[in-house]
Amino acid sequence: MRLPPLVEPAPHLDKEEKERYSRHLLLPDIGYIGQCRLKNAKVLVIGAGGLGSPALLYLAAAGVGTIGIIDFDVVDESNLQRQIIHSQSDIGRNKADSARQSIQEINRFTHVICHQQRLEPENALELIRQYDLVLDGTDNFATRYLVNDACVLADKPYVWGSIFRFEGQASVFWEKAPSGLGLNYRDLYPIPPPPEHAPSCSEGGVFGVLCAAIGSIMATETIKLITGAGTSLLGRLMVYDALDMTYRTLPLRRAPDRKPITQLTDYQAFCGLESQTPDAVVPQVTPQELQKMLERGDSVQLVDVREPCEREICGIDNAIGIPQREIMNGRGLGQLDRQRTVVVYCKMGGRSRNALLAMQEQGFKSLLNLEGGILNWIRQVDSSQATY
Repeated sequence: MRLPPLVEPAPHLDKEEKERYSRHLLLPDIGYIGQCRLKNAKVLVIGAGGLGSPALLYLAAAGVGTIGIIDFDVVDESNLQRQIIHSQSDIGRNKADSARQSIQEINRFTHVICHQQRLEPENALELIRQYDLVLDGTDNFATRYLVNDACVLADKPYVWGSIFRFEGQASVFWEKAPSGLGLNYRDLYPIPPPPEHAPSCSEGGVFGVLCAAIGSIMATETIKLITGAGTSLLGRLMVYDALDMTYRTLPLRRAPDRKPITQLTDYQAFCGLESQTPDAVVPQVTPQELQKMLERGDSVQLVDVREPCEREICGIDNAIGIPQREIMNGRGLGQLDRQRTVVVYCKMGGRSRNALLAMQEQGFKSLLNLEGGILNWIRQVDSSQATY
């Protein structure tokens, strides 16, 4: 879908800008006026992680005048496998601040605004209305629905991308696009998938260079929207398979029964991330308490409900590996002694909590969930192990 330019051009480019962006100025579809539009553009990038990193670098290099970055997280060593805007010396820094420094090294003409906060329904509209469009590099459904709905209400284009393992997707959504083809993220995903069917990259893994492929598509679509160049991905879904090295596009249509978006809501609850079961029925054990139980020789069965590849990174000695799905469908329960205390754990406590609830329904009585999962165990008991 070809769209008119989103941004009015800045008055002029100075000598240094002409030299810096000369290769763009030679392109008929961008040229001097297109580069002036980029200079005048304000882009909000949500998340300076796997997708945000390459997108931010290329948007800055392309000459986007103002880039806002919203990210409350800090750089972790496991990020460096794919989040190329950060480096070893940035570990422990806020990601938005780290990204700003890298951008300033690339292009001193780009003004960077850091929003070191979590995007919430209470602040989303205020933030998004300050920019011309939004590029979303987040990795969870709750935030994607929030960004989508806020963009609809603020009448802003929404450049979206998603990655998992070896596959990536990208598209453009714009409810009130001048073309009349009004689509938003809910046309692709009318309802969120169950949480157990939507693992994050931290649980399922991601091929590092996949971020560059999808992030560059997102940056490309952003530049095209700003300048009016080419044909937008609005109305199409781009799917990339890195293992097969294939790109394909699928047409998107308006979901037949979707309701108009009139306000923001509780997206954690909408995506099923808030359990309806009171926490009181899920007994917890702290890492220190579990350590004492093991040192005393208590009759405890440790059950690791993570995937086998996760268990190769770290784990607790003598734990039985039974993936969560095998607990949920009941096939893995035969390995356990119902007369002994069972302590279940996963990476951070969410999957093991769901497994514990399923075991309660199957009649298990003495059950404990390791508080904070294996990562908390490593922080408080065994720091010699690797985290992820």
